[in-house]
Amino acid sequence: MASKSIDNAFTAKALRGAATDPTYAGVLSFMRRKYSKVLDDVDAVVLGIPFDAAVSNRPGARFGPQAIRRASAIFDNDPQYPFARDLFEQMAVIDYGDVLLDYGNHQETPARIEAQAAEILASGAYLLGLGGDHFVTWPLLKAHAAKHGPLALVHFDAHQDTWDDDGQRIDHGSFVCRAVREGVIDPAASIQIGIRTEAPENFGIRIIPGYEVEDLSAQAIADQIIAHIGDRACYLTFDIDCLDPAFAPGTGTPVAGGPSSAKMLSVLRKLGPLDIRGSDIVEVAPAYDHADITAIAGATVAMYMLGLRAERLAAPR
Repeated sequence: MASKSIDNAFTAKALRGAATDPTYAGVLSFMRRKYSKVLDDVDAVVLGIPFDAAVSNRPGARFGPQAIRRASAIFDNDPQYPFARDLFEQMAVIDYGDVLLDYGNHQETPARIEAQAAEILASGAYLLGLGGDHFVTWPLLKAHAAKHGPLALVHFDAHQDTWDDDGQRIDHGSFVCRAVREGVIDPAASIQIGIRTEAPENFGIRIIPGYEVEDLSAQAIADQIIAHIGDRACYLTFDIDCLDPAFAPGTGTPVAGGPSSAKMLSVLRKLGPLDIRGSDIVEVAPAYDHADITAIAGATVAMYMLGLRAERLAAPR
């Protein structure tokens, strides 16, 4: 047992390398990464954002970070499929824990999230956010754009999230509208995948609607995304309701007719050519889940995001 670990989230002596906690035991950080607030020599940071006061339907995504961390334990020990590598052999990753939010003062929430994200980004680390509802992407985008300039948005979702916004709303259905109006994203360079609801405005953003996703292969979808984004710096956000409720029932606004988790994961796997500067997975609401189906899907999406980052760091310069 000398080569085994337990509670690696606290006991890890290094930020690189696999943990070997039993899948069924040990402290549940994301993929057993060390819990730390120290950003020195860190390549990527996982940050939980337990907020769901912006939802228009069912609440519960504030418990998403906990559920995603719990489900991520299945990725421990073995090289991560389909990357065929220990993602942490060369990439130092920490779980930063959660943003501290005041449940009685939601107007402070955007600034608190943005400030925490900005602190992490200032260290040079890549940031992976675990939501929370989709409003949390707005302050994350602001922090990333402050560092990198206006970004192309790669947005997997059943909803366009372009409903009107007065600049003050706390609303998970309008963050794209605000990001366009405030110049945080470039709509002409952005793309949305899996949309199967109507919204009054698309701002010129390229859309691959749900019915096209159904007809296209994963390779064809990825090719369209890559061709549209090109070499632009981009931000990747994945709303779990992009998936059909058969594969992600645990979410606040499920929409029938979506793609399978297998297909969308295959699309994500093919996005290696993109210059992804940050990412998030949102809208996992475990109260409506069954047998952790949605949490497992969400944790897998997050793992793929780290996998793409690990490959990019390891690529010859």
